Amino acid sequence: MGVKVNSRIAQVLGSTTLAITARANELKAQGVDVVSFAAGEPDLDTPAYIKEAAINAINSGFTKYTPSSGTEELRVAICDKLKRDNGIDYKPGQIVVGCGAKHSIFNAVMVLCDSGEEVLIPAPYWVSYPEMVKIAGATPKYIQTSQASSFKVTVPQLEAAITPRTKLLILNSPSNPTGSVYSRKELEAIAQICVKNKIYVISDDIYEKLLYTDEPFTSIASLGKDIYDLTITVNGMSKAYAMTGWRIGYAAGPAEIMGFMKNLQDHSTSNPTSISQKAALAALRAPEDGIRAMRDEYKVRRDLMMSLVATIPGVSYIKPEGAFYLFCDFSKYGPCATVAKRILDEVNVAVIPGDGFGAEGYLRLTFCTSQERIREGVRRIKEWIERSR
Repeated sequence: MGVKVNSRIAQVLGSTTLAITARANELKAQGVDVVSFAAGEPDLDTPAYIKEAAINAINSGFTKYTPSSGTEELRVAICDKLKRDNGIDYKPGQIVVGCGAKHSIFNAVMVLCDSGEEVLIPAPYWVSYPEMVKIAGATPKYIQTSQASSFKVTVPQLEAAITPRTKLLILNSPSNPTGSVYSRKELEAIAQICVKNKIYVISDDIYEKLLYTDEPFTSIASLGKDIYDLTITVNGMSKAYAMTGWRIGYAAGPAEIMGFMKNLQDHSTSNPTSISQKAALAALRAPEDGIRAMRDEYKVRRDLMMSLVATIPGVSYIKPEGAFYLFCDFSKYGPCATVAKRILDEVNVAVIPGDGFGAEGYLRLTFCTSQERIREGVRRIKEWIERSR
C-alpha cells in the first residue's frame, strides 16, 4: 500500500529530461562514451567577469539574507534591461527575483490559478508547464500545433480553446522544445484575443538572446498597456549567460500580482542566493559581446546538426529560429520513448522523447555540445536507424 500524499502532488509526473540526463550521466560514470543531446544546458562556461563578481561577493561578506524579492540594485538592473532590450517599463517593485526562471513561472502559476480554472498550453510545450498547473489545482488545456504551422498556435486555434474557465495562456518564444519564434504580428493577434477575453499571459522569454533571425525579438508585454496589464514577463540568467547552476530568474508584471508572488516567496524559498544575485548584476550590466559570440557558435552548431540529420532517412524537422534544440519527427521508427531508450542503450546517444513535451513520435536533440560531438552523435543515430530498418 502506497503512502498517501497530497492529491495534487500525486498526479505530478517526473521530468523526462532530467531522468534521461541522469541515466546518461550514470553511463558516463561507468566509463561509457555517451554523446548527450539531452539537457538544455549550455556547454560553454560562465564568463569570467561573472565568476569574478561572485568571488568578490564572497570575499566582501555578501553572504547574508537579502529581501525575498531580490536586492534593490538587481531589480533596478532588471528594469533597465527590460526597458533597453524589450521596450517595457517596470518599476523595481514590479520585479521578483527567483531561484531560476522555472521558479518564477511556478510562483506566477500558483498566484494566478485556482481550482476549476483552465490554463492554455500550446503543444509541444516545456515539460514543466502542465505539472505546475496541476500543482496549483488548475487544469492544463493543450492546444495541439503542428509542423505545418512551425509549431505555433494560430488565432483560430486559440479562440476555439477559450472557455469561461480560461484564466491563463503560457507562451514560450523562442520555444523549448521546437525553437519556434513568434513574430511581432503573430503576437499582436494573440494579444488582441487575450485582452478581449481578459486572459493573463505568462511570457517565458528565457531564450530571448538565442535568436537566429534578422527580425528583432518581441516580448508580448511591449505591445500596449492592455496586454501589459495582463502579462507576467519571465526571464533569467541560465541560458544566455551559461549560468544554469547559479539559479537566478525573474518575473515582472502588474504590481498587485507581483506583491502576491513576493508573499509566496517569503514563505517558500525566501531570497535567491545572495552571491548569485551579485553575479547576475554583473552579467546584466556588462556589454553583450560574449552573448553574441555564444549565440553565433550555437547557430553554427544548429546548421551543422540540421545538415547531418537531413541525411537520416524518414526523419524531418523545422528549422529552429531560436533556442538550441532540433525537434525531429522519428515517428516512422516507433514510439518515441522506445526509440530514445534504444538509441541510448544501443549506441550511447542521449536524446529526449517528445511525449513529455506533448508530441508523440518526436525526439528533441540539443546542440549544446561541440561540433565534433554533434558529428559523432548523429553518425551513431544514423547507423542505428540503418541497422533497424
